[in-house]
Amino acid sequence: MGPLPRTLELFYDVLSPYSWMGFEILCRYQNIWNIKLQLRPSLIAGIMKDSGNTPPALLPRKAKYLTNDVKLLSQHIKIPLSFPKDFFSVILEKGSLSAMRFLTAVNLEHPEMLEKVSRELWMRVWSRDEDITEPQSILAAAGKAGMSAEQAQGLLEKISTPKVKNELRETTEKACKYGAFGLPVTVAHMDGQTHMLFGSDRMELLAYLLEEKWMGPVPPAPNARL
Repeated sequence: MGPLPRTLELFYDVLSPYSWMGFEILCRYQNIWNIKLQLRPSLIAGIMKDSGNTPPALLPRKAKYLTNDVKLLSQHIKIPLSFPKDFFSVILEKGSLSAMRFLTAVNLEHPEMLEKVSRELWMRVWSRDEDITEPQSILAAAGKAGMSAEQAQGLLEKISTPKVKNELRETTEKACKYGAFGLPVTVAHMDGQTHMLFGSDRMELLAYLLEEKWMGPVPPAPNARL
């Protein structure tokens, strides 16, 4: 009998393209490394406010760099990511509160669907330049992920309940307590210690901490012949 899996918590928001990158990499490695991956839907706006941070796109030089950086990384990581046409409206005006509350409700009642629904919301906003704020948009993402219309509608009706609101708030506060100032944040629990890593570009360092093999952002399938 081998060692018990180490727990990894991934705090993310679908408004963050870097969160999508970290999410996909860890989802690819969850059956390769000896880990138990726990997805933690969080609110990036709350983390930024709590830490005093500001969106990098507000600084023109960072915004210019961000565009090229995301384009190259999406090719490297193999995800179909592209910037929304009205980037500032999507990020600074519309936000992701309803989407993250919906994912929180999914996690509470149908956690087995969380990975797929999260991915579909990212696909909408960061691949097809589609809305993620309106009820019909959220229902469309849930349906594309394989959730029944009845299930999705039931969850949507719960996003304004105290239970869901409090869960999202507490998860976001938990990320802040770990030291988050943005997303994604990966928290590794191992040998009685906690390690917080920020960003999608720390996965090689995570592999080092876990004493696991890093095979790049697109590792071969577990049963594939090397």
